[in-house]
Amino acid sequence: MSKFRLAHLGLVMAAIGFTAAAPIAGFSSVAYAAETVRAEIGKPLQEAQKLAAAGKNKEALAKLKETDAVGGKTANETYLIERTRASAAVAAGDNDAAAKAFESVLNSGKLSPAESPKFAEALAGIYYRAKDYPKAINAFQRVLKENPGNTQAQEYIVQIYYTSGKYAEAAKELQNAKSLNENQLGMLANIQLKQNDKAGYVQTLEKMAASYPKAQTWADLLQRVQTKPGFSSTLSLDLLRLRLQLGLLSKPNEYMEMSQLALQAGNPAEAIKIIDQGYKKGALGTGSDAARHQRLKDLAAKTQTEFDAKQAAAEAEAVKAKDADALANMGYALVSSGKADKGLALIDQAIKLGTAKNPDAVKLHQGLAQNIAGKKAAALATLKSVKGTDGTGDLARYWVMNINRPL
Repeated sequence: MSKFRLAHLGLVMAAIGFTAAAPIAGFSSVAYAAETVRAEIGKPLQEAQKLAAAGKNKEALAKLKETDAVGGKTANETYLIERTRASAAVAAGDNDAAAKAFESVLNSGKLSPAESPKFAEALAGIYYRAKDYPKAINAFQRVLKENPGNTQAQEYIVQIYYTSGKYAEAAKELQNAKSLNENQLGMLANIQLKQNDKAGYVQTLEKMAASYPKAQTWADLLQRVQTKPGFSSTLSLDLLRLRLQLGLLSKPNEYMEMSQLALQAGNPAEAIKIIDQGYKKGALGTGSDAARHQRLKDLAAKTQTEFDAKQAAAEAEAVKAKDADALANMGYALVSSGKADKGLALIDQAIKLGTAKNPDAVKLHQGLAQNIAGKKAAALATLKSVKGTDGTGDLARYWVMNINRPL
């Protein structure tokens, strides 16, 4: 039987992208064009190519059926037929024919290392567009096998699992990924909410706040952390300090509560700053409670005057009693009033005494005081050393996150 040599097929494949709206991308010419095929294969094959080139893809598919009737095809003949069919079927919108053709071409072993990932992506796109999700997942997994660095394929596997309601599988894929972008972290958080995985949800929120800080993420994270089992109510002021730093205070009662807690903690300078910010933001000094706001402002100023007058005596008394908590609180108050060197020295002295009721809380406050004093490196080192399980460790970690990447 005579044979027909194909000098060059001139075939350019059209590949479906990952989304239905993705543009058509071309593939390279057939790499095995120099191999011979029989005339009864070669003639209809070339005619099919010409029809496809002219945009007559359905006619091209019909012409290829003539080759299907020829028996005893070689591996190369089958490869060239299916590669041509794949191109025409994609262009004609015949997903079933395209999928079968792409499967055949991928399994032929004749694709070059450069082409194989492209064909795998095209097949995955075909199944995804057809909403044949099980086969789409298998195809995308094949893409990852061909190219482990293909993050888009990983994203689509997760998306398919999520769309199909297979949240556990989607979460597993996300958790096994080396890194997650903002959208992927958001999807993981959403899955954890659906699964009522409170601990996992908080961990994901932390990653989002650390890498992609947004006000809503921080607000949700701080709301969640204060409801964690074991979170100490004595950290209410510390929680508000972080909320204030993040710009999350807006209501008059929030400014009022925080300033009152600062006064109770013996830090009138901090209370004054909080009240001043409340006035600046328009949360205080207006409305039916304006007089109440003014009384609090006056009280804070009066308390600061008394603090300054009695500070030396109070310090001597705390040193004599070896009262680490009193010294630490006084030190923080001095730093808040602008006397950083004196205040930080008192906190150091308190830590060395070792008599604090909650050493981790003192360390937390030392880190915050160092940050107020502009000693960023020291603040980060101190905050990273706080390991308390009563909420101090969480708040210290969040301060580190915020210092490193402010909102």
